[in-house]
Amino acid sequence: MASRRNFLKTSAAFAAGSMVLPMYSCTKEKTIGLQLYTVRDKIKNDLDGTLNRLAEIGYNSMEAAGYNAADNTFYGMKPKEFAAKLNSLGMPLHSSHTVFELNLAEKVCAGAAEAGSQFVIYPYLPDNFRKNIDGYKATAEKFNKMGEIANKHGIRFGYHNHAFEFEKMEGKIGMDVLIEETDPSLVTFEIDLYWVTKGGYDPVDYILKYPGRFELYHVKDMVKTDDMFFAPVGTGRIDFEKIFAIKEQAGMKYFFVEQDRFREYDALESVETSFNYLNNASFV
Repeated sequence: MASRRNFLKTSAAFAAGSMVLPMYSCTKEKTIGLQLYTVRDKIKNDLDGTLNRLAEIGYNSMEAAGYNAADNTFYGMKPKEFAAKLNSLGMPLHSSHTVFELNLAEKVCAGAAEAGSQFVIYPYLPDNFRKNIDGYKATAEKFNKMGEIANKHGIRFGYHNHAFEFEKMEGKIGMDVLIEETDPSLVTFEIDLYWVTKGGYDPVDYILKYPGRFELYHVKDMVKTDDMFFAPVGTGRIDFEKIFAIKEQAGMKYFFVEQDRFREYDALESVETSFNYLNNASFV
């Protein structure tokens, strides 16, 4: 009888466990990325220590900002070496920021592909390309060509906005020109939620104006005071729940926390605050 009772208890425990395990196995880990520009000063002093700390915090997706086309390196390492370091920490490289022109497009895209990056992003438009609407139109044409080169290497080319693209010029908005005059199959956009807000627009309205064009989000917050300074995600005025609610319409595949400068927090303290907010947010 004792052996029968043990058998029944074991069977019942197994049955209960089998009911729980599938539910547990379906729990999906969030992918929360970081733009490494945020911790650029930390990286200069201690690359390994900084990356290890980011992994400890819980980040599991990276966007680089340190590619050097002259010697084909990321933060002093060859693309495969850098990718291996990130992969060993569970933080694969999904995107890379590089300012480059057509003469370097082949090299930049090849380097990004070698590192396993899925996106190469043009992060900032220099003054000479945005003096007038014709400059934006010429830039859109150039971006289409860069997109063709990126596609050839199996990656996506995109552009990351600031606030200046939203200034009216000759009755038009530069950002509208960049989106409307680029081929969606060649060019995507990384919408920086802070800079759209500072440019005077609601990110939700802008995403819905151009659905499907924003495969990447830069998740960046803004203080509630009039100076509109940068803030750790979740501590400021930007309504991230509304923005994430339309991620399907946006076409969003990845998002990256970024903070350009700091006031009350150390960089690593700030990115940990941002991570904890997003990790605990039901809408992410």
